[in-house]
Amino acid sequence: MVADPRECRDFLAAHPQVKFVDVFFTSMTGVPRGKRLRVHELQAIYDYGRFLPGSILVVDTRGADCEETGLVWEDGDADRRARPVPGTLTLAPWLGDDMAQVMLSLYELDGTPNDLDPRHVLQRVLDRYAADGLTPVAACELEYYLVDTERTADGDLQPARSMQTGQRPQGIEVYGLPELESIAPFLRELWATADVIGVPLEGAISEFAPSQVELTLKHKPDALRACDDALLFKRMAKGLALRHGCEATFMAKPWSDRAGNGFHVHVSFNDANGNNLCADEDPEGSPLLRHAIGGMKALLGEGMAILAPNANSYRRFKANSYAPVAATWGVNNRTVSLRIPAGPAPTRHVEHRVAGADGNPYLVMAVVLASAHHGLIRKLDPGPAVVGDGYAVAARETYRLPANWFSAVDLFDQTTVLRDYLGDRFVHMFVSVKRTEQARFFEAVTSLDFDWYLRNA
Repeated sequence: MVADPRECRDFLAAHPQVKFVDVFFTSMTGVPRGKRLRVHELQAIYDYGRFLPGSILVVDTRGADCEETGLVWEDGDADRRARPVPGTLTLAPWLGDDMAQVMLSLYELDGTPNDLDPRHVLQRVLDRYAADGLTPVAACELEYYLVDTERTADGDLQPARSMQTGQRPQGIEVYGLPELESIAPFLRELWATADVIGVPLEGAISEFAPSQVELTLKHKPDALRACDDALLFKRMAKGLALRHGCEATFMAKPWSDRAGNGFHVHVSFNDANGNNLCADEDPEGSPLLRHAIGGMKALLGEGMAILAPNANSYRRFKANSYAPVAATWGVNNRTVSLRIPAGPAPTRHVEHRVAGADGNPYLVMAVVLASAHHGLIRKLDPGPAVVGDGYAVAARETYRLPANWFSAVDLFDQTTVLRDYLGDRFVHMFVSVKRTEQARFFEAVTSLDFDWYLRNA
C-alpha cells in the first residue's frame, strides 16, 4: 500500500519547522539506506515517488554492490520507484528539531511491488493468511547492548558507563532496577521519542549481561506494521544512544563470554471476528497453535540463514545460554526454541526464540509466519513438548540447527517450501548476496589469525 499524498500535506502543515527529511528503504541485510532531502522535495515523493537504483536491493551488509546478483552491470543499474509507506512520516527528534523521516518501499516502474523488497516478501506471506481468513497477531522483542563509543587499547568493546555514576557495569544483575536507573536518561528519551513517532514501546528490563537491555513492542494484528515498528525502534535507539554518549548495538554476539542479543517473535492467529484461534485452557494451546508450532519446527533449519544472517550470528548458539540449539518446543520453558508463554487462555501464543537481533525484521517475520502457515495447512504434529532442560533434550537430537553460516546458507538454497512462500527469485538473490558476503568476510586477515597461526603454523 502506498501513502496518500494528503498525508504529506497535512504533516507539513502541522510541522512548519521541518526543513530536512530522511527517506529510507530497508534492503535484504536489514540496514536502512536512503537520502536526506530538503523539505520542498518531499511532496513529489508522495505524488509520484523517488527513483533509487535497483542495486540497492542487493548490497551487502556494508553497502557494497554484489555483482553476482546480475542487478548491477547486467541490469544497467536501472532505477526502481520508491514510494512512501503509510503512517511512517514522523518527526525525528534525535536528529534535530527540524528533522523528519519517512520509510519507503520499492516498486517497479509500472507500479508492481518489487519482489526483492523485504516488506513485499513479508506481504506475500500475509496474503496466504488473508486467503484463508486468518490474521497473524505479532510482536517483536529485541535485546541489545549499550557500549562505549571508544574501544579498549586492544580494540575490544566496553560496556557503556553509568549515566548516574560514570562507572562501568560489572555483574550480570538480570532484572536489576539500579541497572535500569543507571541508563534512565536514555530510557526516558527513548519512550518519549517512541510516542512521537508512533512506535508502541513498552517496558524495559536489564538483561543477562552488563549493559544489556531488552524492550518490548506491543503486539498488533498487523505483522507488517509490527516489523515497521521494530525497524523504526532500532533506528531510533541507535540515534538516541549516540546523543547520550554511547552506542546501541544489535549485533548477535558482541562478547564471546556474555549473552547474545536475541530477537523474539511472538505470534498468534485471529479469525475474521478477531478471536484468538490459539486460545485454549490447555497450557499447550489449541490444536491450531500446535500445528503452527509443528511447521515452525519442521522448517527451522531451512530458515536459519534468515534468522541468523551473519557470521557473528552463529557465535550466539550454544548450550545453557538461553539461545536455542535444536528444533524444540515447550510450555513456559526458556530452554527451547519455540515457547508457549504462561498466561490466561485468551493470551495463548507462541514465542519464536531463535532469531538474533541482527536479523532483518521483515524477513525473520516472513520465515516465522511461512513456517507456521505450512504447519497449519498440513496439520503438522510438533511431537511432545519438552519438559525441563531443553538443552539436555537437544543434546540427544539427531537433527540440530545448522552450526555455521555456510551450512545455513546452503540449506536455505535447497529449501522448496520457503522458496514457494518467499519467492524463487528472492531466495536466489539472498543466497547470492550472502555467498558474496562470506567470500569478503573470510578474505580479511584478522589479529586472531596472527594469534593462532603466526608462530604455530
